[in-house]
Amino acid sequence: MFDILKAKLRENPKKIVFTEGHDARILEAAAQLKKDGLYLTPILIGNVEVVKAKAAECGFDIEGLEIIDPATYPEMEKMVETMVELRKGKMSPEDCRANLLKGNYFGTMLVKMGYSTADTVRPALQLVKTRKGAHLVSSCFIMARDGKDGKQELLAMGDCAINIDYQDTVDKDGNVTFTAAEKLAEVAIETAKTAKVFGIDPKVAVLSFSTKGSGKGGTVALSQAATEKAKELAPDLAIDGEMQFDAAVSPTVGQLKFPGSKVAGYANTFIFPNIEAGNIGYKIAQRLGGFAAYGPILQGLNAPINDLSRGCNADEVYKMAIITAALA
Repeated sequence: MFDILKAKLRENPKKIVFTEGHDARILEAAAQLKKDGLYLTPILIGNVEVVKAKAAECGFDIEGLEIIDPATYPEMEKMVETMVELRKGKMSPEDCRANLLKGNYFGTMLVKMGYSTADTVRPALQLVKTRKGAHLVSSCFIMARDGKDGKQELLAMGDCAINIDYQDTVDKDGNVTFTAAEKLAEVAIETAKTAKVFGIDPKVAVLSFSTKGSGKGGTVALSQAATEKAKELAPDLAIDGEMQFDAAVSPTVGQLKFPGSKVAGYANTFIFPNIEAGNIGYKIAQRLGGFAAYGPILQGLNAPINDLSRGCNADEVYKMAIITAALA
């Protein structure tokens, strides 16, 4: 999987901003990217002397990499002006300046003004915002494991980290402006797009505890309606639902429960009806199925920005940096 992504980056090199440049895991990942040949060039945020001292202490070679200190950044006033405009009166210049001294906001503004980054979600929603045509930010995990034939098995699962559930959006006059089904359909389409970046030919199953109307209640109607909406919005996408997980992955069960479906039994992209199902699902695949989980990969933003857990290691930082840049 990563060979494919690296090949894309070698054809079109990128820069990536790390907002916690003093962190040993970040420095190790940055040093590895430098060693790889700079198809992905790290930019480290933090006090220059502190970052260099930490790298020297840990034995990581970051010589020649750009380090930007928000406290001495020469374009800070321009950045403040841009952030004030983006926040549309919700933050004063003083508030913006104070926030931009924090690595996550500063790094996100660098993205807005022309870079790529891997950091956190809130500044991204405030500053980078959703791209044209997208109504919400969602996420997916790419799951990978070595197959018996020596080939890597890849799956996509969404949304497992951002949207707790799906409710209709209602304006102040009580009019529904964006339905729950439209939201889940958008997640399905965006997850399929992400899957393609990783070389997956998406066959999308919209999951439920019901297959083709076998059950009632819960999120069944949502999964049914979202499937129909996704088919309408993306007629070339291979997608079916609602279906149970066994119908999605077992050809025998799939064709028994959902005869004639091109997806049932062969799905590789799974859409969950809420975050509880999604989070449980990907972790079962990770812990019992032996899949490595890469994500959450954020979808629907104007620029590629991803979150890293506090418990991540340097290898995860390195790999997520490659993923983030490949999505640009």
